Amino acid sequence: MERLNSKLYLQNYCIIKENERLRKKAQLLNQENQALLFQLMKQRLAKPNSHPLPEFNAKPFMPNKAEDTKP
Repeated sequence: MERLNSKLYLQNYCIIKENERLRKKAQLLNQENQALLFQLMKQRLAKPNSHPLPEFNAKPFMPNKAEDTKP
């Protein structure tokens, strides 16, 4: 039983670390996306006859800390 518990603990630890790694990657990708969108908006505003950007309904990435505590 103790061996099984240790194995499950290690698996859980690995999953948590992978989750943290993926969350950081998602945050970096979101920052890059926001920067590119800002550059595109600047380019479009600089052109006199440019069309405005469509609404993407995109929300900034905000990790939910409540999900971190779920088993």
